Amino acid sequence: MTQEIGHNSAIPGGFGIYLHWPFCAAKCPYCDFNSHVRHQPVDQERFAAAFERELAHFAELTGGRTVNSIFLGGGTPSLMDPRTVERLMNAISRHWSLDSNVEVSMEANPSSVEAERFRGYRAAGVNRVSLGVQSLHDRDLRLLGRLHDVDAALKAIETARETFPRLSFDLIYARPDQTPEAWSAELERAISLAADHLSLYQLTIEEGTPFYNLHKAGKLKVPDPDLGAELYELTQDVTAAHGLPAYEVSNHARPGAECRHNLVYWRYGDYVGVGPGAHGRLTVGVNKVATAIERHPESWLEAVEAHGHGMVENTGLTCEEQGDEYLLMGLRLVEGIDLNRYRMLSTREVDENKIDDLISHGMVERLDATHVRATREGFSVLDAVVADLAA
Repeated sequence: MTQEIGHNSAIPGGFGIYLHWPFCAAKCPYCDFNSHVRHQPVDQERFAAAFERELAHFAELTGGRTVNSIFLGGGTPSLMDPRTVERLMNAISRHWSLDSNVEVSMEANPSSVEAERFRGYRAAGVNRVSLGVQSLHDRDLRLLGRLHDVDAALKAIETARETFPRLSFDLIYARPDQTPEAWSAELERAISLAADHLSLYQLTIEEGTPFYNLHKAGKLKVPDPDLGAELYELTQDVTAAHGLPAYEVSNHARPGAECRHNLVYWRYGDYVGVGPGAHGRLTVGVNKVATAIERHPESWLEAVEAHGHGMVENTGLTCEEQGDEYLLMGLRLVEGIDLNRYRMLSTREVDENKIDDLISHGMVERLDATHVRATREGFSVLDAVVADLAA
């Protein structure tokens, strides 16, 4: 890939930068993300220098772009020293123009929250924090393998509210033995904590995790699909009633507080992915290129030091693949998709009969002549809706 990538104005969806800090204090039993525990201190100086090099590599490929959003994910980015974050922010601002309203998000775990460090992140440019609270019940926090308790979560939320202009936090529902009444009360309490954004995920059992093995052995029981669907419907109703309606399948926000970085993904914009295991999508001419980075942290470090980057995949996507990805991402949004953009990406016509059939079954609806979206019923079986349209 040697061709310079075009300006934002030519590409819908915006341009973001994702940085993956792969280290955690402990591995949660439900987590299948690229996260790693190290029992010796991480050499942050060496890792920061590698991030700077990989950012410089991608900057050579994306000249002239303006950054709309930056996201520090993981792992647990709040284990970074604020000086490390400052180095990464400075590297980005050296290589790209930053939008005047650039969103800079950082994921943090309540167990790693220190007010002084949060002030350091704010000084480095972070203006939005996303806390991995996951539950407001101590029993379930222990079940989920979290290192914090509810008191620590509440203190972290208070510290974040005092430090950052914008706050989000995550909760996991459809937990073992969870009733609709208990989830409704927990959700009401969460909304009262004055975050402007909530990410609410149903617990899923992912292969390769300790929870998968426990579930397979019959030692971990999760709600059946009917109860899961009831909990999902309840989630939509409670959040909407309190002014945080869903704008994506699992994400809820007050109007204007949507996560701009995730909207880059869902609107099929461009994003650079830097750090171990990060993925990216970059437009080259009229084509989209998929990038992937070496997952193992120390192997990534050695690759960057030797070659200037840790890319292990740099693949052009076919028109059909681009169209499928646009459907997969865009139909997650309440705003839906633009059929004209789908035609442009996929170079094929949408089957209007399939759309009409999905409408007749209450799975999708037309917003106007060129825009469609999934209904609430469609969201609950979104994979099947996407597969039907893409076939």
